[in-house]
Amino acid sequence: MRRRTSARPAPAVRPSPAPPVSPPSTPSPPAPPPIPHGRRPPRLPPSRAAGVVHAASSLWHHRPPSTPPHPSLPRRRPPSTPVAARRWVFSVRYMRPLHKLLEAAAAASTPLAAAHLHAHLLRSGLLHSSHHLTAHVLESYPPGLARDLFDEIPCPTPRLANALFRAHLRARQWRAAILLGPRLRVRPDGFTFPLLLKACAMLPSLVHGRAVHAVAVRSCAASEDAFVTAAVVQMYARCGDMVGAVNAYGALEKPDVVLLTSVVTGYEQNGLAMEAMEFFARNVVGQGVVPTPVTLVSVISAAAQLGDARNGQASHAYLVRNNLGYNLALVNAVLGFYVKIGDVQAARRLFEGMADRDVVTWSSMIKGYVQSGDAHEALRVYREMVQVGVQPNSVTLVSVLQACALAVDVVEGRNIHHISVNMGCELELGVATAVVDMYMKCSCHEEAMRLFHRMPKKDVVAWAAVISGLTQNGLPDESLQVFKCMLLNGHAPDAVTMVKVLTACSESSVAHQTICLHGYLVRSGFDNKVFVAAALLDLYSKCGNLDSAIRVFENTTEKDVVLWSSMIAGFGAHGLGQEAVALYQRMIASSIKPNSVTFVSVLSACSHSGLVQEGRQIFDTMTRVYGVMPNPEHQNAMVDLFGRAGELQEAIRVIHEMDGRAAAHTWCALLAACREQNNTKVSEAVAKNLLKLDPDHVGYYNLLTNIYAFDEKWESVKETRDMVGNRGLHKVPGYSAVEVNNVVHRFTAGESIIYRMQ
Repeated sequence: MRRRTSARPAPAVRPSPAPPVSPPSTPSPPAPPPIPHGRRPPRLPPSRAAGVVHAASSLWHHRPPSTPPHPSLPRRRPPSTPVAARRWVFSVRYMRPLHKLLEAAAAASTPLAAAHLHAHLLRSGLLHSSHHLTAHVLESYPPGLARDLFDEIPCPTPRLANALFRAHLRARQWRAAILLGPRLRVRPDGFTFPLLLKACAMLPSLVHGRAVHAVAVRSCAASEDAFVTAAVVQMYARCGDMVGAVNAYGALEKPDVVLLTSVVTGYEQNGLAMEAMEFFARNVVGQGVVPTPVTLVSVISAAAQLGDARNGQASHAYLVRNNLGYNLALVNAVLGFYVKIGDVQAARRLFEGMADRDVVTWSSMIKGYVQSGDAHEALRVYREMVQVGVQPNSVTLVSVLQACALAVDVVEGRNIHHISVNMGCELELGVATAVVDMYMKCSCHEEAMRLFHRMPKKDVVAWAAVISGLTQNGLPDESLQVFKCMLLNGHAPDAVTMVKVLTACSESSVAHQTICLHGYLVRSGFDNKVFVAAALLDLYSKCGNLDSAIRVFENTTEKDVVLWSSMIAGFGAHGLGQEAVALYQRMIASSIKPNSVTFVSVLSACSHSGLVQEGRQIFDTMTRVYGVMPNPEHQNAMVDLFGRAGELQEAIRVIHEMDGRAAAHTWCALLAACREQNNTKVSEAVAKNLLKLDPDHVGYYNLLTNIYAFDEKWESVKETRDMVGNRGLHKVPGYSAVEVNNVVHRFTAGESIIYRMQ
């Protein structure tokens, strides 16, 4: 259809009642672009055309001179002809609201709303006058419907093809978007390549990404368009090929700060924190480029990965000097840096000084307290977050559940579980695993198993949480059965899971099972992991196979302090105190610095073998030479050492040096020593302090009863037993176990039924 060149004359327009205000002097606006498809907008009658011109003039002349034009209105004079006026008013009053409606329909993924808007545009004729509206319609539909609509367009443009790509990307159909490119009848432009490269990065597919990069190079877009080059760098970085990313970066003669940021971020996200810091120092700081907040976020994250307090604090100082505290994402990155390096106090000071806080801010602070072991403070911060009206997300819930597990607060843990159900994230992998772990650590293994069986997807972390939790709840046999189910379901365990399996096996002490697990470790390549070797060594020691434990120790090439400590503990558990002390001296000679666990192991070995002099000497050098401050476990070992040797006064002196910080098991060690020495007078004073600390431990009452019975104080025996009955305490019966033909038989005294475990 041929466009008319003349317009109907508009009737005279009455002047506005208000005095006209001269518009600001601006250059003449460019002529409006031609209407695509050779079609004109809907035609208006003469009376409405005159009204359009009058409305356009009123919109401009009635605006006060001190008030700037509204952002939605173009800064130009109103058109003088009716046709141009119609176009202008349609653009201002109809097109932009329609754009927003179509964008909302696309964001909400509602095809029905998009279809209604599409029908309205067809009836009004607006769709034929704007490729821009057509592109928005394409983006608002699901990929299949968008492709059908695209195929009906006789001469599609690159803008329409890009809209089709965006529809696929919004639906996360990465592979379909990549395969769609060669099938379209459109030559790609500078906006097409970033869309295809994003699809390759999200898949990720390095092969397709290199193919798209090659097409961009042939079209000269990769070397001339910084936007395309940044997309190429991000694609290579997302696919883990930082060499290709740096090569693409070097192809641009004058890289801008966005491209530099893409390389720094790529290094940081691929775990190459040192390379990220070096690239930033060489190409950003060294070239005098002013970093953006996004650049600083990546630099701070890299410093957190390295534990580099100096560079992280320098970035924080740069933020303060340049008044970048308004950027919440940047301040959150600094907060996360302090949490990552374990400086909770610095994180708290920054947190208190923040004017704006979002859910990321609160979650980081809660995580910091959880990592430092302060569960009660973490729960306090969470309650404060809820009071100020910030809604938690799944990351927040995971940290709060970890705090509940650390504090053994099952009531709060159940509340968080209910919140996750209401939020619809209960069965998300991270949240469900945290809930299972919380219930396990709060001794609610049945609730944990019910949720575990309902999880639609389980990873190795979830399986490891169940295996460890069942062992902690005194169910090692069930833990091994879960490990068997894990293997049958095709889940390959990692080294951490194998350590938990070995711990479960050590609780049941099945010799045949130990040998089978050792063989599995060798076949799977886990035997060269030093912490796995330490768990295997401990397992052999608890099964009574000390020779195999020694072989595991000697065959491990790289021995760390954990492996040395495990072997020392193994010697001590078998009553070989001299060998334990000799191994400790050998460890010192190997330039391995002992830690707190090492001293607990060697002091316990001295206690079981009566090596008082050696134990006293090692305890003295612990603080003086190695700077390890004694904790209740060390002091408990010393009390046990002196008590077994009959030196009750020395044992009492050690307790007095603890300034009232002696734990219940320390007083129990002294009470056991009093029983060995038949010292009833001291026993009563010790028992008084012991039962004050832990009045619900039935074993302490039994120990005191045996002391009274040895001295034939039957009235005291009766009173102690009555206390046990009044408190409703019951002694957990011990059992014996014997393995015959790979079958473990367990029984208690006087029992005729034999429980068997395969």
